[in-house]
Amino acid sequence: MSIHPTAIVDPSARLAKDVTVGPWCVVGPEVSIGEGTVLHPHVIVEAHTRIGRQNQIFPFAYVGGTPQDRKFFGERTTCEIGDRNQIREHVTIHRGTENGGGVTRVGNENLIMGTVHVAHDCIIGNGCILANNVMLAGHSVVQDHANLGGGAGIHHFVVIGTCAFVGAMARVSMDVPPFMLVEGNPAEVRGHNHIAMARRGFTETDIEAMKEAYKRLFRDRGGSMAEKISGLMAKYPGVRSVEILVNAVNAQARGVHGRSLEAQRGDDRRMGMGRQQ
Repeated sequence: MSIHPTAIVDPSARLAKDVTVGPWCVVGPEVSIGEGTVLHPHVIVEAHTRIGRQNQIFPFAYVGGTPQDRKFFGERTTCEIGDRNQIREHVTIHRGTENGGGVTRVGNENLIMGTVHVAHDCIIGNGCILANNVMLAGHSVVQDHANLGGGAGIHHFVVIGTCAFVGAMARVSMDVPPFMLVEGNPAEVRGHNHIAMARRGFTETDIEAMKEAYKRLFRDRGGSMAEKISGLMAKYPGVRSVEILVNAVNAQARGVHGRSLEAQRGDDRRMGMGRQQ
């Protein structure tokens, strides 16, 4: 273990033997940091945070911070960071809230570039890229291998589907379907992310199916979404990418994830009313 003499480490923190804590870092109470992780100078890990193995956290990052939520009253909530992530300069990742599940979670092998904000109760999967200045509002979800361009703003509760691509400066107020490319203000589906699919080992059939899905579901006029989905599944039975996309679209329509969840919160919970203060 290498802890610079100017660093402050709370006695309750648990650090693996080969963790590096650079100059002027602060590691708060009930923090655990796994093997091989490096905190570069001026990193703050505030409290109740678990950081896995072989992460690189760069100067002025703020991990496990107090949620920026008026419904937060100091309850015990957590932040979880997986393995082999790069968390660059000035990134902020806040703990969860009781109202949102209690945990903010980042998976493995993600690249989170400078000044990205990950708000309370967000979930980031594995292998994602969040370019500079991306803003994730509370409760948003970024699924595996999604790519978010610089300056993109993600509305709270939005789900960014697996292998989706969000263009730079996009204003994303609705769920982004898996494998699709969105851009604009407000963001709209403009294509399919076949490049990410090829890199992730999807077959040619999967990729061809997504090209067809883009045309049927998001470009062609006429016919209901249910009819379009039925035709797509009939043409590509058992194709994995089609099943993933259709499941996501149907889940959104049924109101079981994404922006639809926002409507399920009662006014009392939304405003924090009825809580003892």
